[in-house]
Amino acid sequence: MSSKRQRSSAVTSLVEIKNLTKCYTRGDQEIPVLMDITLDIPEGDFIALMGPSGSGKSTLLNLIAGIDKPTSGTLRVAGLDIAELSEAELADWRAQNVGFVFQFYNLMPVLTAFENVELPLMLTELSRSERRERVKIALSLVGLADRMTHYPNELSGGQQQRVAIARAIITDPTLIVADEPTGDLDKKSAEDVLGLLRQLNEEMGKTIIMVTHDPGAVKSARHVTHLEKGELIEKTKVERL
Repeated sequence: MSSKRQRSSAVTSLVEIKNLTKCYTRGDQEIPVLMDITLDIPEGDFIALMGPSGSGKSTLLNLIAGIDKPTSGTLRVAGLDIAELSEAELADWRAQNVGFVFQFYNLMPVLTAFENVELPLMLTELSRSERRERVKIALSLVGLADRMTHYPNELSGGQQQRVAIARAIITDPTLIVADEPTGDLDKKSAEDVLGLLRQLNEEMGKTIIMVTHDPGAVKSARHVTHLEKGELIEKTKVERL
């Protein structure tokens, strides 16, 4: 895992989306979910995607993360058109470039916090000692150095989400994508998780894209983008406290 990174004075677009459309097919019917989306996300940004249920927020997040492919339009991440990759190539690209944080943590219940965080490294060529050192650093960063041997059911919701964040950053990804990361947390735990995401953005220069319904969560972002009925309504700058 890299050390603290300085934000470049010449900020470039890490994610470039142009005229992106996504439709799903149900029987003979084509259902549009996203329509003609054009959006640039600079490297080092922390953007919140907001909008009512069904507005296409999670679909857009999944497209950027390479989980799904657009129906038309272009989607480049770090200059690479990920829509042109095969499924196998996409899987490799995700493993190397994207860290995922989910609403319900998605931890393996039979694995300890340490083992859950180590999972993404099992596909790398790192030695056991190198993996161990990385995991210890990641869990320390999220404030859980003393919970390494605990299982998920021995941790609070906020602690489980911090384990998930440690897992998300363990491969030093280009992007961190978070889908409702505070949706299952109490107010204090949510504030702690948002503070951690903000710290990763400010101190490590991580680019974060977060789907949220919570207006309070937006205060941790740098920009907020509103979607409604599959269309991009506006992108505004957040005045951080």
